[in-house]
Amino acid sequence: MYKIEVARYRTGEMQIVSGATGKEKVHYEAIAPQLVKSEMDKFLHWINGEVKLDPVLKAAIAHFWFIIIHPFDDGNGRMARAISDLLLTRAENSPERFYSMSSQILVERKRYYAALQTVQHSSGDITEWLDWFLQCLKNALLETDRTLQKALRKAAFWQIHEHTPLHERQRLVLNKLLDGFTGKLKSSKWARIAKCSPDTALRDIKDLLEKGILQQEQEGGRSTNYELTEF
Repeated sequence: MYKIEVARYRTGEMQIVSGATGKEKVHYEAIAPQLVKSEMDKFLHWINGEVKLDPVLKAAIAHFWFIIIHPFDDGNGRMARAISDLLLTRAENSPERFYSMSSQILVERKRYYAALQTVQHSSGDITEWLDWFLQCLKNALLETDRTLQKALRKAAFWQIHEHTPLHERQRLVLNKLLDGFTGKLKSSKWARIAKCSPDTALRDIKDLLEKGILQQEQEGGRSTNYELTEF
């Protein structure tokens, strides 16, 4: 859309905005371009030095500090998220991580911008930002826990049915159920997912009912719904 300066700090004013083109919302103004170099020097010295501070709080402060400087014409948000992930990895003292703070920040983008906007004009008190960051980190951990539980449940299911004769249509729909199927499973929906006739879908379902893999939902109603049997 417009030419940006690359491989150097920005030399122009910078507004942090979100929203579609023509409907942008300005959240705050970054620091003046003539201050970027000196502020980045301070930032890099601080981030790479020994600081008597909880490393998780250091990750939160580093993200905020970098965003307020906004040193580049583009990519500042991605860089700030990468810095957070780097410092959180250092905090855990482990090369392996099972959650993504970056992904959770994108999920909570609206609250992210609101916290930044509020704290920028708070005379140096960034408590609200720290509170948001820690809540976001907690949500990232909880979301990862849910994902891991799904993966473990799915693995356990297929271990149980390792030798159960199932064809590809059945495996396709069962995997969708294990991944967190949205809505009710009816024979008509099975037919659409598996791309087969309604009669074939019903035969597939009856076979799984006989094998004890599926059961009819207890709610009843005008149409029959099916769900996985507990295992």
